[in-house]
Amino acid sequence: MHTKHWFVDNIVENKNSYPQLQEAASLLRQGEAVAFPTETVYGLGADATNDEAVSKIFAAKGRPSDNPLIVHIASRRQLEALAAEIPAVADKLMEAFWPGPLTLIFPKREGISEKVTAGLSTVAVRMPDHPVALALIEEANVPVAAPSANRSGRPSPTLAVHVAEDLDGKIAGIVDGGATGVGVESTVLDCTSEVPTILRPGGVTKEQLEEVIGPVRMDAALRDETAKPKSPGMKYTHYAPKAPLAIVHGTREFLQQLVRERQAEGLKTGVLTTAEHQDFYEADVVLACGRRADLETVAAKLYDVLRSFDAAGVDVIYSESFPSEGIGAALMNRLEKAAGHTVIVQK
Repeated sequence: MHTKHWFVDNIVENKNSYPQLQEAASLLRQGEAVAFPTETVYGLGADATNDEAVSKIFAAKGRPSDNPLIVHIASRRQLEALAAEIPAVADKLMEAFWPGPLTLIFPKREGISEKVTAGLSTVAVRMPDHPVALALIEEANVPVAAPSANRSGRPSPTLAVHVAEDLDGKIAGIVDGGATGVGVESTVLDCTSEVPTILRPGGVTKEQLEEVIGPVRMDAALRDETAKPKSPGMKYTHYAPKAPLAIVHGTREFLQQLVRERQAEGLKTGVLTTAEHQDFYEADVVLACGRRADLETVAAKLYDVLRSFDAAGVDVIYSESFPSEGIGAALMNRLEKAAGHTVIVQK
């Protein structure tokens, strides 16, 4: 398959002046899969009401079919066509965080592809905070199911070139809107439970949610690899670089000793760290995601750095650990998934 590429600047005028978006939207209506930017990562979109179209997402990504998808919308009208009920708590959250990196779980209406919901009675919906994404969805005039636009298990794409690395020739088109902002996927919150429950930490933090609606809990299944996933990102190894990755809980000296041991075995080593510590390590490849005091930047750069280790051809990667408060919860969740929950703790 030939994959079309379009570049769309940040939209500040009438979307009708962007014929490339009209072409991409037309392909979505025709049942094709098209990648596009959001404020979190690039998504791979298809018409959420079309079984055949949604199947193309799973085929291109190599994604397990029991892993549900998030439906992206551009208006409240589209939500009302998807959700059988909109709880009052959801109204408060939409007012505070939509458009933005928050996905809400609702009881579903008929008409959504079963492939989107993986047979669940609920549907995950969000309104992305990106002018290109919103214009594309509005122009297509269909709800757009869209997981991250990468091969399943690989680091999520924060640049169009990342999408092309994984999916060129496998999908109909890629809309290049430049670098994404948040860099980790949306928070997924179940609004159907008695206490609103985070199924996946992400760009909106637990603390921010609780400021608006009061107590929120983290789902116990976040650490249960055997549970049937109620949300994208709850199961399987995700976001992984090609080389084995381990998270190290310990001193820098301890991590450096691990590096030396692998180097003595003839392995090319990588270390994921922050700018403050970058000069300390003597690995073959040392990459920083930003400053430790700025976890938002660390999270935004994480996937790009993981892909950079692939480009450098390292054999093994060690990562420092990070605080798990605020956006750090999403950062550590993604790191743990990328490492397949491989953690080394200093004795």
